[in-house]
Amino acid sequence: MSSGKAVDTKRSKLIAARVNRLSPSGIRKFFDLLESMEGVISLGVGEPDYATPWPISEAAVKSLEKGQTMYTSNSGIPELRELTARYLRDNYKVDYDPDGEILMTVGVSEALDLAMRALLDPGDEVIMPDPCYVAYDSCVILAGGEPVKVPTSQASGFEVDAADIEARITPRTRAILIGYPANPTGAVMSREKLLALAKVAKKHDLTVVSDEIYARLVYGAGHTCFASLPGMKGRTILLGGFSKAYAMTGWRIGYAAAPREIITAMTKIHQYTIMSAPTMAQMAAIQALKTGEASVREMVEDYNRRRKVIVRGLCDIGLSCYEPRGAFYAFPSIAATGMKSEEFSEKLLMEEKVAVVPGSAFGACGEGYVRCCYATSLAEIEEALQRMKRFVARHKK
Repeated sequence: MSSGKAVDTKRSKLIAARVNRLSPSGIRKFFDLLESMEGVISLGVGEPDYATPWPISEAAVKSLEKGQTMYTSNSGIPELRELTARYLRDNYKVDYDPDGEILMTVGVSEALDLAMRALLDPGDEVIMPDPCYVAYDSCVILAGGEPVKVPTSQASGFEVDAADIEARITPRTRAILIGYPANPTGAVMSREKLLALAKVAKKHDLTVVSDEIYARLVYGAGHTCFASLPGMKGRTILLGGFSKAYAMTGWRIGYAAAPREIITAMTKIHQYTIMSAPTMAQMAAIQALKTGEASVREMVEDYNRRRKVIVRGLCDIGLSCYEPRGAFYAFPSIAATGMKSEEFSEKLLMEEKVAVVPGSAFGACGEGYVRCCYATSLAEIEEALQRMKRFVARHKK
């Protein structure tokens, strides 16, 4: 018996405590289930159903034909950094030096990880909304920090309130992490509320990490780049990328823009863990910034049509739904069924072969909701709504 206990103790030390704290992704669980099922309509995967526009893909093909397969600069191809800086200046009136204030990364996911590791010492706290993207609190934990959640609700449009953030600031608070337009809710923060948040950040000398990967996907609402607010460029790490707006999820190309001192720190980590973003993906991103605007506008118009259909359809079948103003997610309440989010999602998948993601995967305040991605065809959205109508009718309280 004693030897068995010794083995258990030893094995428990094989994995770092911060990794043991992490829960498996609530999104991945349902993707694994639907892979073994036929006839499933997926409203779960958070990616465009479009193929990457051909001129963008062709640029990568040509780079391969030319033998452009070597490492690039750690920071990324100079032309790409220059075009990214121009894009941010032209669209949001914020100026970054492409040589020292912009870092090309392997998607926004790497940029977020680098930001947390560059900022945090063990025990430092990062304040973020709840619900929020599944990687936010995990990246903080993996960097040795502590996530601090601020509840949001459908009643407030899932916009985080500056006063609620300020109430949670402690001597250990190092940063505020926000992502608007938001995954999973589709919320868009108003300029006025962002200005109030900026005031709190300045008052308490905090860094704001602003994930703006969905910045181009807004409907009837303008996007405010946080770094463009008065006095905020110097205390903001702006995260962006090409996955969503340009239908380039699998290319894994993103960027961080921030003050030189922060980008230098992030680049140190990037050098030792990644080296450089994929060369072919960077060449594709260059083409996206040069010629992709028409495709982006076309896709946004199409998403808007789908958005209207799914929100109206969900409300009609008894699932109250906040009208998302950005990204490509609807986040309906399932209170009418009396089920928990995971139970609803599992039963819907098994009974009607529609895949959605439990809201609880995105935080405690996501319980009682499910995430439905409308980046799929109108025909599939309409069929999914019919199946969900049958399901809700059977299970309504």
